[in-house]
Amino acid sequence: MPGGDISDLDKNRALAEWLCYQLRHADKRIRELESAEQAARRRSGRAHAEQMWKIQPQRSAETALLHRSGCGPYKSGAFIDRDAAIAALCEPDIAPAEVCYGAAGLDLVGEAFKAAGAEENRASGRSRRR
Repeated sequence: MPGGDISDLDKNRALAEWLCYQLRHADKRIRELESAEQAARRRSGRAHAEQMWKIQPQRSAETALLHRSGCGPYKSGAFIDRDAAIAALCEPDIAPAEVCYGAAGLDLVGEAFKAAGAEENRASGRSRRR
């Protein structure tokens, strides 16, 4: 090593050390991105599940109840979408469950009553025309 030159061995060791550092950095970034992607998928799944509903069947003389998909007191794996829930609330023997009758449930009930009223208006209009 006359004149302060760096040997080929030292250059390659430095290069290997730098490449290992870059690999560790890239691996860490990949783990972070994978974790963020999984969290986004979980959030999306929860958001989708919150838009779903489920119907608790009637028991003897009781009314069937419409629950949010995340409702704890009633466990069921069969879910229906928002349109089906609105249609269900238009039925006389289905009512919203008080347990999960929150702000999200209130707008659904309002839409169901509007839909039921519109249906009644259409039906009464047809009978008047005859």
